[in-house]
Amino acid sequence: MTQEELKALTVNKSVDARGTACPGPLLEAKKAIGTIKSGEIMEVFSADEGTRRDIPKWCTKQGHEYLGTIEESGYFIIYLRKG
Repeated sequence: MTQEELKALTVNKSVDARGTACPGPLLEAKKAIGTIKSGEIMEVFSADEGTRRDIPKWCTKQGHEYLGTIEESGYFIIYLRKG
């Protein structure tokens, strides 16, 4: 998805893990994914570079859809759809 499409998504759950280092953001995402329904969208805020690789891999393993990442100043916003 393009940056504009990602920004226009209706997000059902936001996880702010900017204060944690790897594997914190992934663990926060794993906890939060159980609180939304299949097909809903979650965004994960992280300042940890490893999260950019970890969350897409985790999505593939778990059957979720990685939608894309937006880079902001000093952090990332990673979007996914629960499978």
